[in-house]
Amino acid sequence: MKLYPIVEGHGEVAAVPVLLRRLLWDHAQCYGMDVGAPIRQTCSQFRREEEVHRMVKLALLQPDCAAVLLLFDGEDDCPLELAAKVRGWAQAVAGNTPCEVVIAYREYETWFLASLESLRGGRWGIADDASAPDNPEAKRDAKGALEEFLPPRRGYSPTVDQADMSAVFDVALAHRRNRSFRKLVKTVGDLLGQLGQPIPAWPPVEWQT
Repeated sequence: MKLYPIVEGHGEVAAVPVLLRRLLWDHAQCYGMDVGAPIRQTCSQFRREEEVHRMVKLALLQPDCAAVLLLFDGEDDCPLELAAKVRGWAQAVAGNTPCEVVIAYREYETWFLASLESLRGGRWGIADDASAPDNPEAKRDAKGALEEFLPPRRGYSPTVDQADMSAVFDVALAHRRNRSFRKLVKTVGDLLGQLGQPIPAWPPVEWQT
């Protein structure tokens, strides 16, 4: 049984399965659920009804597809309005297969900014006293904002860094500080509930303190 993500960027193709498996296995203790190979689409395709229909149908054809998650960057769009519209398009063709939409506002990297302290040192060379911005979601260019914390000439590359950061950033800290990450966590729980998968208290109680 697999959850198939539909994602926007090349970096997310590698990063999203890492993050979803952390949530499913490490925290929800749902070991019977795996993550299928992501289906990559462009930013504009997520905003066209016929393209959303096509991508969801493609996901439903994948082996052991039990649920579908559309995950993409919101940029300057209102996440509530856009997510509701795209969810309606997606669920119109998903049939009985659980299908949900999560928008990373403004970018996936906003979640890293929200938990910046957990990325200090190590391979990225982020300073030991680096702290998360007060309002990470206010950053229009989250990738650029994240790069400012890296050493000179160390640039941030989604295809090189995104999956590795997804493996180690503090998800509890991101959950407390970032609304769109809380939405992702809630959605994972909702999908598991629709599939009848038993999970512990969700989100974990300690994430909310």
